[in-house]
Amino acid sequence: MKGESVKLKETRERFVVQWGIMGAQWGINRTMAQIHAFLMTHPEAMSTDGVMEELAISRGNAHTNLKELVNWGLVRIVTRKGERKEYFEAELDVWEIFRRIVQERKRREIDPALDLLQDCLDESKGMKSAGGRAFHDQMKSLEEFVRFASKMSDRVAGMPHGKAMQIAMKIFG
Repeated sequence: MKGESVKLKETRERFVVQWGIMGAQWGINRTMAQIHAFLMTHPEAMSTDGVMEELAISRGNAHTNLKELVNWGLVRIVTRKGERKEYFEAELDVWEIFRRIVQERKRREIDPALDLLQDCLDESKGMKSAGGRAFHDQMKSLEEFVRFASKMSDRVAGMPHGKAMQIAMKIFG
C-alpha cells in the first residue's frame, strides 16, 4: 500500500495536469494554469526554483508565468526575512479566484470585443444597402448581448459569495 505522501504527490500531479488542460480550454496558458494549480494545492510558498523543479519547466517559463499570475492577482509574492529569493503563494479563496479570473478575462477578451463591435456599429451606421443594414443590425444585436453579459458578470463578480450563491440557487435550484 502506498504511503500517504506518495498518494498525495500523485493526486496533486493529476490535478495539476488536469487544471492545465482546463486552463488551456478556457484560453489560459497551460503552464500558467499548472503553476496556479500547484501553488494552490501546496501548503507553503514556493520559490521559482521549487516551481521549476516540481513542474519540470525552464526558469524563463516559470518566471514569465509566475509574473503573469501575480499580475492577475492569483498569486502573491512572499518574502522571507534574511533571504533574497522571492516565494510565491496562491490565493486560496475560491470566490476571489473566480472574481479575479472573470475580471482579467473581461479586460483581455470582452472589452476588446465590445470596442470592435462599437467600431463596426459606428462604421456601418447609415448604410443604405440591404447588406449594410443587415450587417449593422447584426452588430447591434451582438453588441447589446455582449454588453448585457459583461454587466451581468460584473454584477455577479462584485457580489459577496453568499449573496451570489443565494441568487444562483433561486435561478438554477
